[in-house]
Amino acid sequence: MHGLRDGFPIAMGYFAVAFSLGIIAAKAGLSAQQGFLCSFFTRASAGEYGTYTLIGVQAAYVEVIVMCLVVNLRYMLMSAALSQKIAPGTPNFHRLLMACCVTDEIFGISIAHPGYTPPAYTYSAALISTLFWATGCALGITAGCLLPQHIVTALSLALYGMFLAIIIPPARADRNVLYTLIAGFILSGLCAVAPVVSQWSSGMRTVVLTVIISAVAAWLKPIKVGDNGAA
Repeated sequence: MHGLRDGFPIAMGYFAVAFSLGIIAAKAGLSAQQGFLCSFFTRASAGEYGTYTLIGVQAAYVEVIVMCLVVNLRYMLMSAALSQKIAPGTPNFHRLLMACCVTDEIFGISIAHPGYTPPAYTYSAALISTLFWATGCALGITAGCLLPQHIVTALSLALYGMFLAIIIPPARADRNVLYTLIAGFILSGLCAVAPVVSQWSSGMRTVVLTVIISAVAAWLKPIKVGDNGAA
């Protein structure tokens, strides 16, 4: 039940963003059923945006696959970090399924869960958010084009506000987390305009910055974890 409770605000934010993605999917020629299935199994806004854009220009399959791998590469890092929050002895199939549930926001609440994160918590949060995400995309394909563009843009901002709600409480509770977040914001902005690095994809920049910042933070301020997984 805790997973459903914590996943519901994420689901609401997902619905708004997926609705706007549905408009892009409709322009690419996808039906509501196709959009629902695509969103249900993908759950990645940047990845889906790129996919729909490439489908719209009739790109080759290999281009779509490579784009998705690069853009979503950060989820490998998130899965590796989440593995440290899983209790020893948890079967491998649970570990694999939890990795499949990872999105930015699901990772945020799973990693912030006190102690070890039960598989059921991640599953329930991912289930409700995924249903809203897929449904939002399908409805966006069906009726999204009927709404004015400024309303769709306003709805898309809900996800950013929701993500801030995830990271602000731990930043207020732990000064080291706050410093790490500030460093992430600053370096991300600098890399977006820096020579050479700015030419990388946003996904690649995210992966490189995540590795560097997390490694430095772990080296400077290591966290001691007890037997129950609590810091």
